[in-house]
Amino acid sequence: MTDNDMTSKSNNTVWHNATVTRKDREALHKHKSAVLWFTGLSGSGKSTLSHAVEERLHTMKVSTFVLDGDNVRHGLCNDLGFSDDHRVENIRRIGEVAKLLAEAGVITLTAFISPFREDRNGARRLMPHGDFLEIYCQCPIEVCEQRDVKGLYKKARAGEIPFFTGIGSPYEEPDKPDLVVDTHELALDKSVDAVINLMVERGIISKA
Repeated sequence: MTDNDMTSKSNNTVWHNATVTRKDREALHKHKSAVLWFTGLSGSGKSTLSHAVEERLHTMKVSTFVLDGDNVRHGLCNDLGFSDDHRVENIRRIGEVAKLLAEAGVITLTAFISPFREDRNGARRLMPHGDFLEIYCQCPIEVCEQRDVKGLYKKARAGEIPFFTGIGSPYEEPDKPDLVVDTHELALDKSVDAVINLMVERGIISKA
């Protein structure tokens, strides 16, 4: 398929408005939908925290789905590498999927390094105001390296993984995140509390 073919198809598609609306779906789920975007260095605790939050929400009978970085690269984004351009495309796709899940009335939790500020802001712009909550899992790179559960930092330091965020490629911290969680200092259950409290404050869910 050529680029012209792709452009032609794009120009001939029209958005179809569903007869069942997002509000209808939210009413069915008995809570609002939103996107919780967890960002931070590899080893900062994004996946651990997002799944722990999902477990808490599940006990509260809240409909959720976690989009995890490694899992997504096994399927939706398995054609992408880790160059800066591919990272941009990876996050673009995730933003679009998260938007669709929000339309389905589901609270979506994404756990991606998403190193570039503009890419995260681009994902935010896809959502109606207030639907996108950027949660910065703040953790010094020294602590992330000490954890190094997957051995990625060691490989990056040895030159085996080019473009590794924090080593061969930059991580741009959020300017104004909706929440900063110091994952190297705060216990996991307290970190979960902080995320749940944010959701209650924003009127997404009700306090259990």
